[in-house]
Amino acid sequence: MSSIFFEITIVICLVALFSIIFKILRQPLILAYILTGIIIGPLGQLQLTNKEILQTMSELGVTFLLFMLGLELKIGELKSIGKVALTIGVAQIIFTTLIGSLISLILGFPIATSIYIGLALAFSSTIIVVKLLSDKRDLDSLYGKIAVGTLLVQDLFAILLLIIFSSFSNNAGSSTGFSVINSSFALIKGFVLFGFVFFLSKTILPKIIDVIAKSQEALFLVSIAWLFGLTALVSSPLIGFPIEIGGLLAGLALANSIANYQIVARVRSLRDFFITIFFVSLGLSTNFSTINQIIVPAIGISLFVLIGKPIIIMLIMGITGYRKRTSFLTGITLAQISEFSLIFIFLVNKLGQVQNEIVSLIMLVGIISFVLSNYMIFYGNKLYRNLAPYLKYFERKSTHKELIDGVGELKDHVVLIGVHRVGKSILEALRDEKEQVVTIDFNPDVVSELKKRKVSSFFGDATDLEIMEHAKLDDAKLVISTVPDIEDNLHLIKELNNHNRRAKIIVLANSDDDAKALYKAGADYVILPHLIGGKHIAKILRENNLDKIKDFKEKDLSYLN
Repeated sequence: MSSIFFEITIVICLVALFSIIFKILRQPLILAYILTGIIIGPLGQLQLTNKEILQTMSELGVTFLLFMLGLELKIGELKSIGKVALTIGVAQIIFTTLIGSLISLILGFPIATSIYIGLALAFSSTIIVVKLLSDKRDLDSLYGKIAVGTLLVQDLFAILLLIIFSSFSNNAGSSTGFSVINSSFALIKGFVLFGFVFFLSKTILPKIIDVIAKSQEALFLVSIAWLFGLTALVSSPLIGFPIEIGGLLAGLALANSIANYQIVARVRSLRDFFITIFFVSLGLSTNFSTINQIIVPAIGISLFVLIGKPIIIMLIMGITGYRKRTSFLTGITLAQISEFSLIFIFLVNKLGQVQNEIVSLIMLVGIISFVLSNYMIFYGNKLYRNLAPYLKYFERKSTHKELIDGVGELKDHVVLIGVHRVGKSILEALRDEKEQVVTIDFNPDVVSELKKRKVSSFFGDATDLEIMEHAKLDDAKLVISTVPDIEDNLHLIKELNNHNRRAKIIVLANSDDDAKALYKAGADYVILPHLIGGKHIAKILRENNLDKIKDFKEKDLSYLN
């Protein structure tokens, strides 16, 4: 058995083992990859003889990561939240970099190194945030949209950094490789390249993709060939950019093609394999011989990322007119550093701008912030309820960004929480019965649409005391929650049991165990989508209504439209 095959086998088996453990612990799998590298390298006895091959594979991982980022990067998404994400994103990057650099200076690092550390702290993890928001079903919420928009701004800024740093000297002996002329020339080359790729994406590439899209194998091979070909050109002496820029440009060129999602689905597994090797390599390069020197700075910088960074975001959002709840949830969602932070610090280390101990420092900060921010995001609503009385300083008296409209006198009304999907059908049924309905939804687009239809609506959720007061849950005769978050529903039941025992409570659950817990807490009825769907089909079969399936189809199509 060849040594490289044996070494990769050990790496992959350890990664698989730790991935299972971290999945059970609900931690980001990035940590499992880094831990594997640390155990094999700094803490282990295994002497790898093919580190150069692993290094090449890790560079491929970063290239595939940026290729996927380019494929999924939709500049149009930034327009959907207007200037908000741009304002918050740019301001957050500036203040985080400045304060992070100042803290690094206080901790004793040189000026140039402190600036690099501050820049690394400015980014938050797109992979972790999007994954957790998706799991919480909060991607369409206002704070979710702002967080994702801010991440998009950060990603664009990171791309500019990669372009600028490609002009740096690779001479580790020089005090700095920065040159205004070289950096300006690199930016000009970058804009020309982006313009060229944009031209191809609008003219030649769509026609090629149209021809080959019917064959999945051909589509995959052509996409990979395009990625490697463009990356080779971009990283050649003629242009001189890092291979990562080539990966990003290759993805951006195909982002608007009709087969965009097919390419993403095909390439994802390949990316995951190589990016695993990248993070393992980062773990391997971690130097724990200097742990005594970096542990105190790592704790101090991690506290800034976990506490200071959210405070910066809350202050910015409070000044621009957002309510404290939206600001708080956005802030803690971005309370970690990014995989881009690791790529960036790894790049400047490779260019000789920072020492190896700084790579270990940012790695340790990443591990701490990944772990703790994971819990902060997951328990965000509970944290907010506990901290709400102390967050009044982060909210202006006039929160013009999130107006709460009055709905007049309310008594014996129905409160519907969550109007998307299941809630939409319930709302139509309640309006058909001429019931007085007040809706609450965490998606600002849904609320805007409901107000156009003259439906009394509030933006927020029922765990927000201010929303509960305005919707007058205390006087409602029926409260229906189609939000699948069991914590929110348990909190809602508890509040109604304390303040409005006469109200009937209907909530939604996604699992049998959640349904049992909600019934035990006092729910009058729990909606289980899979159970209700089965009962509906069973009723059609029992009543021999197969001839009426067409009627049901027409009703469903009218609902979907």
